[in-house]
Amino acid sequence: MDYILMLLPSMLKGLTVTLKLFSLTLLLALPLGILMGMARLSHFKPLKWFMEFYVWLFRGTPLLLQLLFMYFGLMTIGIRLEREIAAYLAFVLNYSAYLAEIFRSGIQSISPGQYEAADVLGLNRVQTMRNIVLPQVFKRVLPPIGNEVINLVKDTALIYVLAISELSRVARTHVMRDGTFTPFIIAAVFYLIMTGTVQQVFKWLESRFDYYR
Repeated sequence: MDYILMLLPSMLKGLTVTLKLFSLTLLLALPLGILMGMARLSHFKPLKWFMEFYVWLFRGTPLLLQLLFMYFGLMTIGIRLEREIAAYLAFVLNYSAYLAEIFRSGIQSISPGQYEAADVLGLNRVQTMRNIVLPQVFKRVLPPIGNEVINLVKDTALIYVLAISELSRVARTHVMRDGTFTPFIIAAVFYLIMTGTVQQVFKWLESRFDYYR
């Protein structure tokens, strides 16, 4: 027990780094994903083609490789980012690509008749998206978004490659130093608490949007 209490300050410090990366990624990638999802359906061909390429690029390459590129790759051409900035940038760009596809499919699932009805009522495109389409889209895409958010919790461990002391890296350091598996168990408990919290939040959100059946 004394050993666990001794570990907690450094483990909690690593957890803070993990939660910061998780929160900033979610805060930025969600609105970007919505905008990119709508851009994927744009009638402006250059924008649509660019977004198709963007989504293909970031979904088709590993997040680990993107992290390495943002820090070490850009450094080779004279662009030096702080480790944390490189991590945030890679995560936001990667997850916005996945969320863009989720929102695109959600928007396409809405019946064309609803757009026609909104047009008859005199609503413009922005009003139609905000008041009619997006509330239904959010209801339909909540389960896949929940899965992505849970993946985000676990993917935060990848920033160890940039020598950032997040939760799993702190645990691994203690394991190598002390020769005990206990830090991994503590880290696993923290991850389970985070993913469990995400599951409960999305379960609550699904119940709130349940009237859009």
